[in-house]
Amino acid sequence: MKLLRALRHLLLPDWWTQRVFTRADLAAIGAAITAGEKTHRGELRVVVEGSLPLGSLWRDQSSRERAVELFARQRVWDTEENSGILIYVQLLDRRVDILADRGIAARVPQAEWDAICREMENSFRGGGWRSGALRAVARATGLLTQHFPAGNSNPNELPDQPLVL
Repeated sequence: MKLLRALRHLLLPDWWTQRVFTRADLAAIGAAITAGEKTHRGELRVVVEGSLPLGSLWRDQSSRERAVELFARQRVWDTEENSGILIYVQLLDRRVDILADRGIAARVPQAEWDAICREMENSFRGGGWRSGALRAVARATGLLTQHFPAGNSNPNELPDQPLVL
């Protein structure tokens, strides 16, 4: 465990995350996901986390490893067509990771998702939290629409509203 990182995470007040992403921001992101999912058969899940839990800090878990854990916990892998996408935002470490289930990962290279992550991080550095997240949702929606266009059956398998931990 890296002591400085652990202290930063353990001392972060819960309200800090709400200052970064307001309720209005989260509602706008959720609305963008809802609108986007009408154009494709994929499922998009956004998870925003301010500080890591103690267990993650003890294991010195990277944001990517935490994203993998949340991908499983949030059952993003459990969509009918294996077309779930997790956008994980680790606020304190200033990292964004996107994980794609095997159905979409077979069609879109990880480098494409990584480019969206870096674009979000750049936007966040300039204080563009809402705009960065909305652009990422739009780009992910475009890729899902291209590879999994909406069909006759298009159930909503995951919540559209971002989850704040």
